[in-house]
This record gives sequence, C-alpha cells and structure tokens, in this order.
Amino acid sequence: MSTTASIGTASASVEGCGFDASASSATNAEVVTVDAPEGRTSPPGGGGAGKPTPDPGDAAPPSAEVDVALGASFKDGKKIGGGGGDDDDDNTFLFASESVTESHPDKLCDVIADAIVDACLALDPTSRVACECVCKTGVVIVLGEITTSASINYEQVIRDAVRDVGYDDPAKGLDYKTCNVIVALEEQSSDIAQAVDSTKVEDAGAGDSCVVVGYACDETPELMPLSHVLATALAARLARVRRDGTVDWIRPDGKTMVTMEYGIGEKGGSPVPRRVHSIVISAQHSEEVSNDKIASDLMEHVVRPVVPEKYLDDDTIYHMNPSGRFVIGGPHSDAGLTGRKSVVDTYGGWGGHGGGSLSGKDATKVDRSGSYAARWIAKSLVAGGYCTRCSVQISYAIGLSFPVSVRVDTHGTCTNRDGRSTDRDLVRLVEEKFDLRPGCIVKDLELRRPIMRKTAAYGHFGREEEEFRWERVKDI
Repeated sequence: MSTTASIGTASASVEGCGFDASASSATNAEVVTVDAPEGRTSPPGGGGAGKPTPDPGDAAPPSAEVDVALGASFKDGKKIGGGGGDDDDDNTFLFASESVTESHPDKLCDVIADAIVDACLALDPTSRVACECVCKTGVVIVLGEITTSASINYEQVIRDAVRDVGYDDPAKGLDYKTCNVIVALEEQSSDIAQAVDSTKVEDAGAGDSCVVVGYACDETPELMPLSHVLATALAARLARVRRDGTVDWIRPDGKTMVTMEYGIGEKGGSPVPRRVHSIVISAQHSEEVSNDKIASDLMEHVVRPVVPEKYLDDDTIYHMNPSGRFVIGGPHSDAGLTGRKSVVDTYGGWGGHGGGSLSGKDATKVDRSGSYAARWIAKSLVAGGYCTRCSVQISYAIGLSFPVSVRVDTHGTCTNRDGRSTDRDLVRLVEEKFDLRPGCIVKDLELRRPIMRKTAAYGHFGREEEEFRWERVKDI
C-alpha cells in the first residue's frame, strides 16, 4: 500500500579499519583491522610532524580462545569506572564513541533519505532536496521538499533501500515487500529558492543559516579519532558477518560502543590512545540462540578480527548483548528518524558539532556541504603538518555566499610550520587557500554527483573511496 502527495511541478576502504563502507546496497562493509598507532603517527599527505609511524598491531586471530561468562558480559569484577589501567593517573582519561549498523532504525531512515537524494541527482544534478524519513512497525513515511525535473518512483526507491539493509521479514522488524509507504513531498519554498539561486554558481547563497564543524587528529592514518574508528569498524563488521552468513543468528539491527583510555600528550598536546577500556556490542538475534553463543561468536567473528591486539589486555571489559535478549529489533522495537545519529556520522563525540544533520539534503544545504568543507580544511591542516589536532568551525547566514565566521582551534598543537605559530595564523591560511562560498564548495568537491547514499552508513568522514573528495588532502 502506498499513499503519495503530489510534488507540484517536480514530478571505505577506510585505511586503518580495512572496510569498504560503500552503501550502494546499503553498505558492503568489510572490516579487517584498524592500523592505528601506539603513539603518534606521521600524517599522510606529506609535510607531517616528523613523528615515526610504528608498526601496526596485529589483530588477534579469530581462533583465539574466548572467555565467555553466562549472561553475555564478562571480565567480572573489573571496575567499570576504570577497568584496570591507571585509575589514579591524572594524565589519563576515558572517552567513548558509539556506532550503529545501517539497519538501525535511525540509520535506515538516513539510508532511505540519501537514496532519494541520489535518485534525484542521478537524473537532475541541479535537484534541490530536503527529505526526511520516519519508520515504525510496518510503515515508512517520507516527507519534505524537493524541486527536480526528474520523474522519480519514490516508493520503489524506498522499498529498495529497506530491502538492501536486510529488512525482508516482519520478524526482523520490517518487510520491504509489505510495509506501508507514505510519501508526502512538496516543492522547495520559493522564498528559500530565491535566496539560493544565482546566475553564477560561485555566488549562490547559503540555503540556511547554520554552524558547521570539522575535525581531524593524528591518532590514525585516516586522521580520525581511534575510539570512533573502532566503534564504526565493529558496526560495519557486525553487518558484514550477517550478510555473508558467517554468523547465521544475527539479525539486521545493531549498535556498538568503544571506550578508549587516552593519555594526555606532551605539553598538553594531542591525546594518545593507550588501550581499549571496554567494548559494548548489541546485536539483534534469532529466537533460539543462547547468550553464550552470542558472546562467543561476537568475540571471535567481530571483535578479534577488528581491534588490534595491542589495545586489548586482561583488564579490557566486554559486554556482548548485555540486555540478555534482543530478538525484537528494527522499527518494530524503536521508531527511526532521519538525522538522529549525527555524532555517529561525524567524529564520535570529538571536535564538537554544529547541530545540523547531514542525510536527506542536497549540497546547497550548507549543513552538509559546509561540514564536508570543514573536514577538508581540518584534515589538510593536520596532514600538512601545521598541527596534530584541529577543530574548524564555519558559520553561514541564509542567502549570503561568504561565511559569517571561520574559526580554527588546534588545541595547543600548532607546530609553527612556515612561521604560522598561532590559530589566528591558520585562519588566515584557510582564507587564502579555501573558497568557502557554498557554490565553490559544491564545485570543488563535486557534490552534484549521486554519491550521498554511500555516506549514509558508517560515517561521512575518514573514508578513502573515490567519491569522498573532501577526504583528499589539499596541498596548502
């Protein structure tokens, strides 16, 4: 069953994690290991800080013995606040990042929304899309504003996306064949359109007032925080072993969390990842599987192939399906909504967030294109050896092409390269080397291509697929 409202005139491999997070069929995640440093790394792209990159730690073999306790949580008796390590060391701290599979209800909505964006861009690269999605038991609703010359079968796009992430049976939480699809789309507001439209693409105004944030650090080869990289890699691996049949009891929904213990860098510089404090995995499962089997399989087929052994020790805490039962999942268990996994999409809690979500928007929405530009800047500064850690904030006003403000924060890690010794010096460098008008960002990063669905699961950043042009370091 489908209900449609008229639309008016509009009718990775991630280096260091070893997985291809391509989302052409939701994703083809392929996780092997995270090639992350024990200390600092020399940033890729040349001009690094001159710190040696240590040999990567090998992931523990899949056959490694797993100590599993009944109830799916183990390492009994370890202090949750510290979990071993240096509990009383003032120079360490814990930081947690979480991720979800592409079939988590919120992430499913992101996948659907970006599938619609791509369907429009594939036929009309000038399409304006602001698409939201909500899902619950037996129903998917898509609503928003779209202006395009393309003729799109939105219902088919939606059902294909639901199928691709694994929802083909009501017992799993949703069935692409039988779910009710409601489409309520209208044209973009003429008030917004006149503020964005321009005879020259370079002069196009921002589609909304917003703040965007970019982040980069030298913890991993892809210049991303290790806690986030590991959580993302575990989620991608969880989906992979479901799809390829390695673990036959896994169902689509799932979530991961990694808490890292960090040491404070020299002279207050970049944090140094020391060890994994704890890992939490919640995997939707079939009715008959035991908790012991769940914990054993998750350790053997998900954790050990992904997390380098050097970060695991006798004090690492593992919680495998700690709730004890996760049969009812997907939209049957929890309503999903576009844009509710913004921290998962970006930096895992590091570096701050501007507040706007990414999926379901074409590149004239500066929430999206500006976020990509901010990451491009931050990564280029770290890779260029100007700092080892960098946050970039850019603000825009609706209808105006030039940013209202640009801020660079190197968290005390500015290296004095080329005589640029302060964050203010780096702001001037950014203003010299990057044209941050929305139209120029779209042009430089080639954001009119139908590449958005690939970003919808397993992160918009830290990926090396060809489509992710904002991950290409700019020589500055």
